[in-house]
Amino acid sequence: MESRRSPLKSAVPSNIVSPVRRCSRTACGRPAVATLTYVYADSTAVLGPLATYAEPHCYDLCAEHSERLTAPRGWEVVRLTDGSAPARPSGDDLEALANAVREAARPQERAAGAGGNGARGADATEAGRRGHLRVLRSPEP
Repeated sequence: MESRRSPLKSAVPSNIVSPVRRCSRTACGRPAVATLTYVYADSTAVLGPLATYAEPHCYDLCAEHSERLTAPRGWEVVRLTDGSAPARPSGDDLEALANAVREAARPQERAAGAGGNGARGADATEAGRRGHLRVLRSPEP
């Protein structure tokens, strides 16, 4: 028995297409991490997180090309941050963390500064507790 294939099936080879979108820059095969869109009316280039769908009027860029992106003279580049990416800690964040660690390392000094009542004086404003959360009353003047 002879197998019959449709002419279309035998003429088109089966190639597996990669689900990873690649950088739109010529000769760059790295995976895309950002999408570039031009707003011609505002002379603005908007670089944001990788779009959900590949659009014909947008350009997907790899990490290297998105970092080195420049716009023509007179144009503005707007870089939108991805909410899922971890933000780099600022100096204020690190200082607040250091102060919190220093404060936690001195529990005896806090108890003595509460007027000699220890933990009892601190709990006088506590109205309720659920797990690690506490409900505090407003201090009365």
